[in-house]
Amino acid sequence: MAKALFGSVVSGAELRVLEENAVLRAKVRRLEQELTELRAQRDAAIAHELLSLAGDNAEPALA
Repeated sequence: MAKALFGSVVSGAELRVLEENAVLRAKVRRLEQELTELRAQRDAAIAHELLSLAGDNAEPALA
């Protein structure tokens, strides 16, 4: 029984690792969100550039 109780105690080092893991996961989420936003901006800029190059002669691709 003592072994089971001892296994449930979390050491300070483990708590630091868990805290660091949570911080890193949050940072990854923020970076993924930023990447998604940057990709959307890039795609919009490319679409705008293509439309400006096509000018008034723009036709649907499958027409």
